[in-house]
Amino acid sequence: MPSRRSISARLRNLRSEIERHLQLYHVEDAPEISDAEFDELYRELERLEAEHPELVGADSPTHRVGQPPAEGFATVAHRVPMLSLDNVTDAAGLRAFEERVRRTLDRDDPIAFLSEPKLDGAGVELVYEDGALRLGATRGDGRAGEDVSANLKHLMTVPLALRDAPPGRVSVRGEVVFPLANFKRLNRARAARGKDPFVNPRNAAAGALRQLHDIDIARLRGLEFRAYQVAEGVPTEITTQTEVVELLARWGFATSQNTVRCSDIDAAIAAHDALGKLRDSLPVEIDGSVVKVDELVLQRDLGELSRSPRWAIAVKFPPQQRTTIVEGISTSVGRTGALTPVAKLRPVFVGGVTVSNASLHNQDEIERKDVRVGDTVVIQRAGDVIPQVVAVVKSKRKKGARKWRLPKSCPACGSRAVRAEGEAVTRCVNLDCPAQLKNNLRHLASRGALDVDGLGEKLIDQLVEREVVKRLSNLFEFEADTIEGLDRMGRKSAENLVAALDRARSTTLPRFLIALGIREVGSTVAGLLARRFGDLDPLLDADAETLEAIEGIGPGIAQTVVNFFADPRNRSEVARLRELGVRWEGAEPRASSEGDAFEGKTFVLTGTLPAMARSEAQRRIEALGGKVTSSVSKKTSYVVAGDSPGSKLRKAEELDVVVLGPAEFESLLRDLG
Repeated sequence: MPSRRSISARLRNLRSEIERHLQLYHVEDAPEISDAEFDELYRELERLEAEHPELVGADSPTHRVGQPPAEGFATVAHRVPMLSLDNVTDAAGLRAFEERVRRTLDRDDPIAFLSEPKLDGAGVELVYEDGALRLGATRGDGRAGEDVSANLKHLMTVPLALRDAPPGRVSVRGEVVFPLANFKRLNRARAARGKDPFVNPRNAAAGALRQLHDIDIARLRGLEFRAYQVAEGVPTEITTQTEVVELLARWGFATSQNTVRCSDIDAAIAAHDALGKLRDSLPVEIDGSVVKVDELVLQRDLGELSRSPRWAIAVKFPPQQRTTIVEGISTSVGRTGALTPVAKLRPVFVGGVTVSNASLHNQDEIERKDVRVGDTVVIQRAGDVIPQVVAVVKSKRKKGARKWRLPKSCPACGSRAVRAEGEAVTRCVNLDCPAQLKNNLRHLASRGALDVDGLGEKLIDQLVEREVVKRLSNLFEFEADTIEGLDRMGRKSAENLVAALDRARSTTLPRFLIALGIREVGSTVAGLLARRFGDLDPLLDADAETLEAIEGIGPGIAQTVVNFFADPRNRSEVARLRELGVRWEGAEPRASSEGDAFEGKTFVLTGTLPAMARSEAQRRIEALGGKVTSSVSKKTSYVVAGDSPGSKLRKAEELDVVVLGPAEFESLLRDLG
């Protein structure tokens, strides 16, 4: 049985890897692994966190929806969050989803679903006021996205005005996709101009929406918007998801073909299987189907988790596979110093994309699959750019093929490479490694850290490559004369950057902690540390036991923070930053909770509440210190029974548990609020 220490180390490694892949996918548009491979990592993290809730960190990626909006665009808050979808890969997973739905709703009768293609594109929101398009935004992190209205207006399938528009505000959600015929035409035109082709339609679509300069109008007009949801402004007479799709078509939107209403879960499974047979003949890329509870009132009752709705699920298609040759294995160095082996493949066309690279992740993975240069390997792609090496065809291995190992020194700077006990990742120990430094500088300059205006990627590349900056603190040492004359850096630009750096010296303790680039320390953990210690000096010498005592910080994060400040080079860098004028005021005191009127009380919800969604009822209970569970027992304090309650009400009556009707429950909340 694995030890607590090894489980903690595995969780720490999983969180770090998942965060890195989220950044590559959502922000840098340069994913290294397939969707299927990412899902495997994510499901392992969910499973381990469920088995060991005491080790769940406040900054775990399971609390995330997506990634923050990119710099350069105005930020738009989504009034209704744009959540991710949980996913399954087979009929058994879909049946388990239906069972969760029935259990949550406390229903025994069949539930109708809507099955639609899972489009492989970029999610966006269109906002209309009195029928006129006012705003178009990317999904971003699900809570806020980027205002890309100007680019979206070039899409011929984005209506500038709705037909038969209702009054007031309407929010329409959908996917921007690149039809395959248009995508191939675009790449032929790029090749004719001597430009590299785009590797797949999804990244080409997402990148087109985020163009700030030199807008490629032809590329934008090759895109299509397919609508699938009305988040705000659903007319009262619309009661099902099927009617929502019909409404969107009446308003003038393109919707997906092969959308099918299913009377029960068996019909939804059949619809998914039928769609899989049509996959290769469709005009756009899809990577599965989406199954949604059809009745809108049931969607409302089911509510949402922190990152996904309970009423919808994605059903992924099996990955497509091909074989090719490993022509070489190289090593890349990431922001945290992680050394990642990358297989250089003989180019192969798989799943609509020509692939020439695949991440091998770490030394354990190479040894497990026994990948060697010259091997014939099976590649699979699940809707991503760089796919997964599934297995080696050992019957085709040439004699003399040698095992491959990660280098003992960093290929970027030559420093020692070390693999810590309990971790799968090998890292460069040199904090000033150029490969890490560029990424650390971008991190320091980001809006969540010191927010240095004007310190962009190309300038950072120059500062590091010309050795103007050799470590983070060097940023606050140079003057305008030092950088004037760099590419695109005149006197005025240099002075503006120095002024921005001067403004960045005045910050907060949480932002400073984020800027240091400590692994697993994001905004939530930084805030917890700042509120607990009030200033940096007490934190510098805190031990792991003290940090673990902070609610929301697990042993993995605690040890990472302790290790960071125990390194004399890191402490020296922190001291140098303070000498150069980086400063902050004390942390704000911890905010008090909303109350504890329900402390120790357990609630069970059943039936439909007429005045609020089930998720809102749960939030209100938890805000007052209570707990919501799914089953009734003798320890249950209250059962809240709405319209059409199920077996939970009968169980409550048998056990003599107090039952509250909707009016009584709402009155209780008002009295306590």
